[in-house]
Amino acid sequence: MGDLLRIALPLTTWLASFSAIYGLNGWLCAAGPQGLAGRGILLAAAAAALMLQALALGWVLKSSTPRLRMLVTTLAVVALTATVWTLLPGLFLTRCT
Repeated sequence: MGDLLRIALPLTTWLASFSAIYGLNGWLCAAGPQGLAGRGILLAAAAAALMLQALALGWVLKSSTPRLRMLVTTLAVVALTATVWTLLPGLFLTRCT
């Protein structure tokens, strides 16, 4: 079970952070604070997501076999790249129309 969790954790963490941050973005557009306060909240959530990904990377590197370690490292790097790539538009573009 531990190996399966290590394989699934990076992309699952990305999916959860993606959903949470874009849900937060929608809430900020509808009822939350606007301007710099809203952007600061999104920036803090993005920083938390990146830190969670880094912690997940540290945990998955403790795999038992070298082949599994290579697989989970690749998945963790892909998930970290996906986290950065999907959070950039929400941080730098206008949020609400």
